[in-house]
Amino acid sequence: MTVSFQPVVMAGGTGSRLWPLSRQLNPKQFLALADASLSLLQATIARLNGLNAAAPNLVCNEEHRFLAAEQLRQIGMENAGILLEPVGRNTAPAIALAALQALDAAEDKSEDPILLILAADHLIRDLDAFHQSIHHAVDQARQGKLVTFGIVPTHPETGYGYIERGGEQVGGSYGVKRFVEKPNAAVAQDYLASGNYLWNSGMFMFGARRYLEELELYRPDILRACRLALAGSSCDAPFTRIDAKAFAACPDESIDYAVMEHTDSAVVVPLDAGWSDIGAWSSLWDVSDKDSEGNVNKGDVIAHGTRNSYLHAEHRLVATLGVDDLVVVETKDAVLVAHKDRVQDVKRIVEQIRHDGRHEHTNHREVYRPWGMYDSIDNGVRYQVKRITVKPGAKLSVQMHHHRAEHWIVVSGTARVTNGDKTYLVTENQSTYIPVGQVHTLENPGVIPLELIEVQSGSYLGEDDIVRFEDKYGRT
Repeated sequence: MTVSFQPVVMAGGTGSRLWPLSRQLNPKQFLALADASLSLLQATIARLNGLNAAAPNLVCNEEHRFLAAEQLRQIGMENAGILLEPVGRNTAPAIALAALQALDAAEDKSEDPILLILAADHLIRDLDAFHQSIHHAVDQARQGKLVTFGIVPTHPETGYGYIERGGEQVGGSYGVKRFVEKPNAAVAQDYLASGNYLWNSGMFMFGARRYLEELELYRPDILRACRLALAGSSCDAPFTRIDAKAFAACPDESIDYAVMEHTDSAVVVPLDAGWSDIGAWSSLWDVSDKDSEGNVNKGDVIAHGTRNSYLHAEHRLVATLGVDDLVVVETKDAVLVAHKDRVQDVKRIVEQIRHDGRHEHTNHREVYRPWGMYDSIDNGVRYQVKRITVKPGAKLSVQMHHHRAEHWIVVSGTARVTNGDKTYLVTENQSTYIPVGQVHTLENPGVIPLELIEVQSGSYLGEDDIVRFEDKYGRT
């Protein structure tokens, strides 16, 4: 059966319960957690292969725009659109923006483009079952229904909301009797035993115009704010930047509360396809391959007398002895040790880090930029050392710093440096000095990556001490 729809991938969120791998500026949807070769976002798009779908449209935070664009480029999806949210306002406004944009882009203004709303951080193992559910859903969406996908539960889960299904509809769907909040263990067991309840997946399919009609009926304030935000948008392919002030005034509301719990046009399609939202380390342990002792071992791990644990080493040896049911995750700048029963509380650690004014919740030691990346390899009072990699043809912004000077030593490749009114080349084993307050830039004119060591010195070394005068990536 031919399917024609517009995928809309919701790629916001920070995934704080998967700290220390997931960080504010590099959250879980951009990480290769379940597949060594694809991030969760890339896998979400890849599982649409074989369906007659249009190029996807991503909705993501503005601060993730270059990360998202690079991951799309890696899988050959440069034609995808990226709708940037200046602030998060939950799913109802985000989907409204995508629906308005889809209607505006439609060649035939009388048609109602079908949207498939997906989360960027889900895992689905059975692609045939997933595709079949989409076939069912698109038929219902063309009839004006608002379709949600309900996951067939495998155990009495207390971490998900549920959908109580009503009478069976034509084409493998059911009416929606009600949405219910996350239950306690006893209630969840009753839901599982009844066979009438499905997990609320957060995936949907409906016509763009049809969704906006229901949104205008139940939450016209959200639709009005989204229209204003999109009216003031600007395009810088592949990015669409909406009006920040107008969108900041939009109410923060989920699609469930805004529309799905009120509409009489909701139907649910059951989905039994090996689904997981990978919302915590225990979820990742559940879906990962295990050794004979029930351990998931990633990286350089030695486990003796260890059972049913998730052990992840990124940069050094992790060894365990005589422990059960643990999660141990090592990165360059942080180590998490937690009992599997307490991993839902990892976000409390993140909150403590934020409260203490630390930075380990924001980014990894390795930070990716549109021009390349840097690794903060050492720091102390009034100094910081970074290893910088600049991609061929890439250029840092024309900038200056009020509080720090910089020494650059080229390790490999060639740098073209603009230092005040002088421009010159710096090659391997050569160095240059950028005084405090000097306007400067750095670019890689070569065909191999440029590697250099940067030594910063000064009274303040924060990343916000950058005044950009010109930037090819739109960051001025």
